[in-house]
Amino acid sequence: MPPHFLVVEIAVVIASGSRVAGDDRQMIGVFDSGLGGLSVLAAIAHALPQADLLYFADTAHVPYGDKTDAFIRERVLAIGKHLVAQGCSLVVVACNTATAAAVAAFRELLPALPVVGVEPGVKPAAAASLSGRIAVLATVSTTRSQRLADLIRRHAGGVQVDVVACDGWATRVETLHLDDPGFAAEARQHLAPLLAAGADQIVLGCTHYAFLRPVLEPLVSHQAALVDVADAVARQCVRLAGAAAVGGGHLALFATAHPERLQAALPALGLGRLCARQTQAARLASA
Repeated sequence: MPPHFLVVEIAVVIASGSRVAGDDRQMIGVFDSGLGGLSVLAAIAHALPQADLLYFADTAHVPYGDKTDAFIRERVLAIGKHLVAQGCSLVVVACNTATAAAVAAFRELLPALPVVGVEPGVKPAAAASLSGRIAVLATVSTTRSQRLADLIRRHAGGVQVDVVACDGWATRVETLHLDDPGFAAEARQHLAPLLAAGADQIVLGCTHYAFLRPVLEPLVSHQAALVDVADAVARQCVRLAGAAAVGGGHLALFATAHPERLQAALPALGLGRLCARQTQAARLASA
């Protein structure tokens, strides 16, 4: 089944600005408002072990889920231009909210740049559903987006789709409060009505939510499957990477605020293996 997000043709992008590396090797840039995109980064790192990767966390403005579309577009365009200037020849918008609000504007700004957006896995969930009912868990901004509405219209016409805003879940991941007993009770309140109504596919419509799986999986038990798209995004990157697929296998981490928290998040989120790809600790960046 083909991935359910748009891409553009590969082309050469020329941009000014200093690069992270001291050579002309191409990189794959991945960005999110904060830590959520690390789930996508991990999948890309696994699929492309030799690629040089740059992860940019806009932690000065996290979360995006409660921001206006205009603000998100401004941030996405600024960060995208920064990544290209750093030497990224492929960019992954590893945030459902940013994809919904700004990926079209990003592609208009840099039409020659291959861009991979991240959208809720409505298409595979609808195809896999046996009950004819699925649910999408997402940020407030994503649940209100026309892009999600269009995604449901195009790919889930034959099933019932419940869309649920999970306010505060992304912030819980950002603060690494993943084992709070109170969250299990909150998550159960969201999930119980969906499961009772017959939903057998639960779409994780925010990249942050992948890190909540240890809490969510026991709650859905054998009644439903949790659906995310990190592996599908990684497969798309393999197809689009071109020369960026072969490099030194390095990883550079940047954050617009508190880079030390981004660094500490890797082992805390079970991604300590990514540290081996780093040549230096996470750094502060402006964009």
